[in-house]
Amino acid sequence: MTGSGTDELAARWRAAAQALLPEAIALRHELHHVPCLGGQETLAAQTVVDWIGLGDGEIVAGTGRLLRVPGGTEAAIAVRAELDGLPLDETTGVAWASVNGSMHACGHDVHLAGLAAVVRAAATLDLPRPLAALLQPREEGIDSGAKDVVEEGGLEGIEAVVAAHVQPRVETGVIAVAPGPVNAAMDTFRVEVTGRGGHSGYPHTVDDSVLAVSAVVVALQQVAARRIDPTVGVACMVNQVRAGTADNVVPSQAVCSGTVRTMRPEDRETAHRVIEEIATAVAAGHGCRAEVTIGLGEPVLVNDVGLAVRAGEILAELGHAVDPTFRSFGSDDFAAYCERVRGLMIFVGTGAERGGLHDASYLPDDAYVATVADALIAGYCAALTP
Repeated sequence: MTGSGTDELAARWRAAAQALLPEAIALRHELHHVPCLGGQETLAAQTVVDWIGLGDGEIVAGTGRLLRVPGGTEAAIAVRAELDGLPLDETTGVAWASVNGSMHACGHDVHLAGLAAVVRAAATLDLPRPLAALLQPREEGIDSGAKDVVEEGGLEGIEAVVAAHVQPRVETGVIAVAPGPVNAAMDTFRVEVTGRGGHSGYPHTVDDSVLAVSAVVVALQQVAARRIDPTVGVACMVNQVRAGTADNVVPSQAVCSGTVRTMRPEDRETAHRVIEEIATAVAAGHGCRAEVTIGLGEPVLVNDVGLAVRAGEILAELGHAVDPTFRSFGSDDFAAYCERVRGLMIFVGTGAERGGLHDASYLPDDAYVATVADALIAGYCAALTP
């Protein structure tokens, strides 16, 4: 389609979706009130497909769903939203707050409601290409739902995938659509230091694993500060340290663990190697030995350049302020789709005053359901441009 044709389709689709917003916001409240943890999203998936009203679709990744809206004869364009919540006790105080010990603290309820409005509205239009609606489970954990969708063949017949995510690091009223890498690869690491335990009153008779692991924690700051090009960056964070059972006993083992995030494949490989080098050498310098385990997580999320540029133009035509530069060291398993087909992750700014992602008080306004819908529509329409 020509640029004017996609702009016209986006405007008509937006109007159809906006007519559904009161019901979509009620759906958002329903999902928010009873969130489902990763791997347990059957209720959430059924709630959304029932609201859309196009049948149950296909089951993907155990508890996810894939719905299809026909149109044209070419490969489909998919829109994706996440089903799972987080294990948090909500503190927002709204009437529709969760009370089951889990929470949509990452905006997945907003994404689901926006996607639902887009898909239900799409069923009233004559789409030029098929639309696939992917309700994906298990985005929050290492047990990636996106990876399972890909491995099961869930992208068969799909040529491009689009998603939108609320983002408090982007100013309210701004939508960020940047080409290239926009989310980091995220891997975990675990360093187990083994020394010689004993009595804390006789420090000369032990090889102190706690002292050694403490030195490892400090030395790992070199990964970001000295080993990777600072114009690209890396985030290496130790988030847990565990050791000991008593105040007067020097333990024989101590463990630290955390995450390392990178924006380029070559930096990812370097960071893994350097973590092992540093931990091994520092532990040896304290008379101990270190065993390093790296757990591979999500790869770098790379936005298709053409999709990003065209979606930004369409969003501007719809009246949105667009930021083509924002990138985040957060991670998202949406990256698994971008390795196989054209992909586009769009960030919907909610502003820092509304709190941060994964915070028990984070509650984006209902108005962002409409903004997420606009972003998904723009992504679909951008994929129509050769």
